[in-house]
Amino acid sequence: MHKIALLNYPQSLQSAIFGLQEMFMLANRFAEEDLFTVEILQETDLPLNPDFFAIIVPPCVSGSYYKSPSPHITHWLQSAHQNTTILCSACAGAFILAASGLLTGRQVTTHWGLSDDFRQAYPDIHLDSDKILINEGDIITAGGIMSWVDLGLELVAQVGGPLLMRQVGKTLVVDTAPREQRFYRSFQPNRKHADTTISAVQNHLQTHFDKTLTITEMANMAKLGERTFLRRFTKACNHTPTQYVQRLRIQKACDLLESTVQSVETIAYHVGYEDISAFRKVFFKIIGLTPRDFRNRFGERPD
Repeated sequence: MHKIALLNYPQSLQSAIFGLQEMFMLANRFAEEDLFTVEILQETDLPLNPDFFAIIVPPCVSGSYYKSPSPHITHWLQSAHQNTTILCSACAGAFILAASGLLTGRQVTTHWGLSDDFRQAYPDIHLDSDKILINEGDIITAGGIMSWVDLGLELVAQVGGPLLMRQVGKTLVVDTAPREQRFYRSFQPNRKHADTTISAVQNHLQTHFDKTLTITEMANMAKLGERTFLRRFTKACNHTPTQYVQRLRIQKACDLLESTVQSVETIAYHVGYEDISAFRKVFFKIIGLTPRDFRNRFGERPD
């Protein structure tokens, strides 16, 4: 019997909590034995000596509790980890695990839209928000709001094997094949900094991303030396100017692949690439799919 605790912290996503509970019960049904028992725990009723197989910290979609959780919860998570409990999080739940101090030096993931906030709050944690799920054995983190499904299936596979996991996935009609969060990522330029000089360059790039603009030209636009401009831009935007322009272009390409039936070649030219092979290479590096595969998964298809 594997005891699972679902941490029902303030503002946590209730559909994830009850969905996970039902997923584990479904796994029991297919396995024809009680592989899992599930407890839903409030902050006020955490057991003094946690002896769970795994504790899951679910996502949330509103509020900011996850950014400053109660010390009672973080100390309890530390105690559980010392008792060899696997600690798991989905989406913003990673912030709560991070606040416990147990993720320092680890590789983790969270929702891609929270990645800048996470890196700023926890610079000593290795964040890879391209991944939907990262399993480090005693710590498992999952990315998007719906990644609680991936997390639950990972635990089902760990206990009951991949066949049981696929049975549960087919019944839930969810994709159990390997995926990455970057398939779903939208590039959202960081505008939360206070560097107005860099903001002006960002404004220009937003409407001229398809033009070839060198670092020297951008530095001149900002009235800065090249080295100073590069340092300030990278600090403000979390990307070098070259990486930033590439992401602007690829995001526009994604939008066009999703919403139009233009050919890949036409879209590549429209967003600033004259070399179609260079476009495909950059697209795959950033998104993790070819342009054709991205369109087949998310967008319009030419007749």
